[in-house]
Amino acid sequence: MDTIYIWVGVVIFLALAFDFINGFHDTANAIATSVSTRALSPRMAILLASCMNFIGAVMFTGVAKTIGGKVANPATLDHGVQVVVATLIGAIAWNLITWWLGIPSSSSHALIGALTGAVISSAGFGAVNASGFTDIVKALIFSPLIAFAGGFIVMWILKQIFARSNPHLVNKGFRSGQILTAAFQSFTHGTNDAQKAMGIITFALVAAGIQDTTDHIPMWVKISAALAMALGTSIGGWKIIKTMGTKIFKIEPINGFAADIVSASIIFSATSIHLPVSTTHVITSSILGVGSAKRFSAVKWDLAGRIILSWIITIPIAAILSALIYQVIALFI
Repeated sequence: MDTIYIWVGVVIFLALAFDFINGFHDTANAIATSVSTRALSPRMAILLASCMNFIGAVMFTGVAKTIGGKVANPATLDHGVQVVVATLIGAIAWNLITWWLGIPSSSSHALIGALTGAVISSAGFGAVNASGFTDIVKALIFSPLIAFAGGFIVMWILKQIFARSNPHLVNKGFRSGQILTAAFQSFTHGTNDAQKAMGIITFALVAAGIQDTTDHIPMWVKISAALAMALGTSIGGWKIIKTMGTKIFKIEPINGFAADIVSASIIFSATSIHLPVSTTHVITSSILGVGSAKRFSAVKWDLAGRIILSWIITIPIAAILSALIYQVIALFI
């Protein structure tokens, strides 16, 4: 019994580390457009994102419950806590690799892929809840497509409305509006992304027999995950901010406003129905959609292609990493 508590302690440490890394890895998602258009200074943008991430994280638990019980039933796994350890090491490794390379890959994809790979490595394919896994993957796949279409439509509408307006006044107005959309964006990021660490800790608690069900997220889990996310956000992810805010296409305030409002709305809608989505994918896709509406040739599609490739490979690579890590851990169980 003492040993299992040590393993649970390792899970809590790694889960909060994942949340912290997720915070600085995904800071760019919430504030890249507002920083690149100078609606907010980098310091103010990060402070705003940190506070709103924390508020969003403590207000919702639906996504955490999905992560905790939809991919696999932790109560049926013989070494469920060790599965979570392998999951988190694999997901963190992939997050750090993509952060270092400045690629806006998905922490959500990494976590779901890593959890699936570790479960399969431990108990075989039959231990994976196929319907639950499929529901999550559908949300991860379709949300960026919706975001791209939404970004294109909203930007097209704004272009029609402000086609004859003074560009200086339009930019000034939307630059102010971006402060609100950046806050909303950061809030929704917290409602969805911080829930994933909460869910994985709860998964481990049930696997260890400390808790009976994944339907309840303890308050200490909510607060600690929210704090880890907020602290990570305060560090910032400048490599990814540069990619998201300047390299895809030249973002103006009206573009940033459109991208922010679309992506934040989609993320919050997913949170409301308890589905985890990739905030990275949703936000990047909305930026691509907005850029396409502005001028199709304005988007640097070669860079967009490399980003999309990273999306495709994240789940399988994270799954393989965690599966191998679990086999190493199994040698010491």
